[in-house]
Amino acid sequence: MNDSLNKKAVVVHSGGMDSSLCLALAIEQFGASNVLSLSFTYGQRHSNELDQAKKICDHWKVDHHILNIDCLSKITSSALTDSSKKIEHKKNETPNTLVVGRNGLMARIAAIHANELGANCIYMGVIEVEEANSGYRDCSRKYMDVIQAALRVDFANDLFEIKTPLVYMTKKQTMELGYQMGELQYLLENTITCYEGLIGVGCQKCPACMLRNEGIREFMKTNDDFLFSYKESL
Repeated sequence: MNDSLNKKAVVVHSGGMDSSLCLALAIEQFGASNVLSLSFTYGQRHSNELDQAKKICDHWKVDHHILNIDCLSKITSSALTDSSKKIEHKKNETPNTLVVGRNGLMARIAAIHANELGANCIYMGVIEVEEANSGYRDCSRKYMDVIQAALRVDFANDLFEIKTPLVYMTKKQTMELGYQMGELQYLLENTITCYEGLIGVGCQKCPACMLRNEGIREFMKTNDDFLFSYKESL
């Protein structure tokens, strides 16, 4: 890769709302030229999110790279990596959209690259409400603390950090953060959270859409003057 050294932060960036918010926060702290957006192709159900990640990075003038880890889809099964599977989340069961170990693997790879670039941190858009509502075990701060501890050993650097600024927020609170930053309208219209790869309000049926759109509705209850292009579709 032709990255210039001495980047200050690497953001694991899916092209979704939460990771794009993390990208905005990293830019705010370090400046666009000091941030690298790193996306992954892993055999996911759709590639639209990667197109949106690039679009967002172009808009914010941030370097963007995509790494291929499609081996993940060959060693573990998930509805997110196998479009022949119907997306399901049965009560009291792990959803079939869980890609086992995905966030931990991405965090480690992004951190190794960050260390090489001279960056002392990575950003992950994990949020514990995903663990509570969707059964995603790798979305907690406790999980990231384990990965962070191993990375500090790898790099002989007790200061290396996995930043998870959204991890304790509700979806409504992430909307409020985007609004305060002046980026909410842009993010809602340009990020993809939907498991089917649909922009805006998405398919409105998958768990990711339902959680995101409920957050939008809750936000608009106290910000009814907010002009969201898709609000009539919610």
